[in-house]
Amino acid sequence: MKLPSKSTVIRLFRVLAVAEAFSWAALLTGMYFKWIARTSELGVEIAGPIHGALFIAYGVAALALWRLQRWPFLVAFLAGFSAVLPLATVLFERWAGKRGYLTPAGSGQREQRDHVTAGV
Repeated sequence: MKLPSKSTVIRLFRVLAVAEAFSWAALLTGMYFKWIARTSELGVEIAGPIHGALFIAYGVAALALWRLQRWPFLVAFLAGFSAVLPLATVLFERWAGKRGYLTPAGSGQREQRDHVTAGV
């Protein structure tokens, strides 16, 4: 069995980060209509399972990247924690991308920083 490439997992992670954030927003909207407006439970019934599946998929992708990209524990922790806060997965994805944690090479700017700090 052939495993997906790093670039495929990174692309999937980026898509899941956005999808998870949108599903959070849909679930929050559904919760508003269920608990505050008291008009319909349909939003929660639909968005709940979708958000749950995307939450799990995002977590699995983050764990895979932790291993594939050799993320420091703090980066992996922030990836997981971002899924708990509404819309934070998009912010994490942008932050990680800017710092080179989502490059197929697996190190990006981290290598440059390591060489500078090591005097190489």
